[in-house]
Amino acid sequence: MAVALAAGLLATPLGTLLVALVALAATVLVGRILLNVAWKILLVAIVVVGALYTAGVLL
Repeated sequence: MAVALAAGLLATPLGTLLVALVALAATVLVGRILLNVAWKILLVAIVVVGALYTAGVLL
């Protein structure tokens, strides 16, 4: 059933565009989540390296 629906959807240019836009939206959503995690890791790394640098200079 789903295969027949997908085949019918992909049979028209507008249906193909719709599938491509949904795939793009899913990719952007996953990318946003991954970038959010990456920013948090980067900020933690900056704080840790800054603390180590400060400890090395002062001690």
